[in-house]
Amino acid sequence: MTDQLENSYDVVIVGGGAAGLNGALMLGRSRRSVVVIDAGRPRNAPAEGVHGLLALDGIAPSELLERGRTEVRGYGGHIVDGDVVAVELGEEGFTVTLADGRAVRGRRVLVATGLVDEIPDIPGLRQRWGRDVVHCPYCHGWEVRDQAIGVLGTGPMSVHQALLFRQLSADVVYFADIAPPTAEQAAQLDARGIRVVDGDVASVEIADDRLVGVRLTDGTLVARDAVAVASRMVARAGFLAPLGLVPVAHPSGMGEHIPTDPTGRTEAPGVWVAGNVTDLSAQVGAAAAAGAMAGAQINFDLVNEEIQQALIPQT
Repeated sequence: MTDQLENSYDVVIVGGGAAGLNGALMLGRSRRSVVVIDAGRPRNAPAEGVHGLLALDGIAPSELLERGRTEVRGYGGHIVDGDVVAVELGEEGFTVTLADGRAVRGRRVLVATGLVDEIPDIPGLRQRWGRDVVHCPYCHGWEVRDQAIGVLGTGPMSVHQALLFRQLSADVVYFADIAPPTAEQAAQLDARGIRVVDGDVASVEIADDRLVGVRLTDGTLVARDAVAVASRMVARAGFLAPLGLVPVAHPSGMGEHIPTDPTGRTEAPGVWVAGNVTDLSAQVGAAAAAGAMAGAQINFDLVNEEIQQALIPQT
């Protein structure tokens, strides 16, 4: 179910995940007109459940979104399916343009489009992504506990990732691949009983719809039940270029994000962002909280604008 897109709103929210919907909820409860434009490509769609979310641990991602949409509609918010291709600032506020040619105006814009996980082009990885190929020990670690876990060395956070997964299983192997450990890191891995396997990774082997191991380019197969890989995370934000907002390198080295102040405000006046588009490591709960913060701050910004307009002498 979607709602009719009107000509203008107080706030246009781009992205209908946890951050966008919670921002819409706060704005709707503040009696703001708000629309959420959602492209329908949630990052966690392959996962069976959302984890680490108090009172809703294990809820299916689709169910969580549907509940959120219902709550937003309960406060008068609109939910519209569509891809946003540009956001531009004009004399009457922002114009948000969709791929199908539709356009809508907003006094403020909240961007909560999340990120894209870029993973190595290794056969089998993308096919099993979110199932027995995982990335976050807090999102998926419990589900692979006590299994034989392989961690692929793909970047600066890979050794850290291996040490975290060691908390969940006594059988962890680190595949050095393109990110061999330093001497200090090798000592840490050895101290925790994590075996390091040298050589390039050729593929992730699958049999009977489950992961069975990691194959090296020399033909060696290392049996594994699950594989962890650190993705390169890149904000979905190309449509913000007309406003001078482009993703930049995240200080962690994990990818690219849109920088903000603590409330989600960007360098472009009138534009806020929330969730993974700025905080690459945020889980669902943190993304939702950021959306709530941004929604409240946008309402406060609009209140101040309305106060200033009311103070202007009427002629």
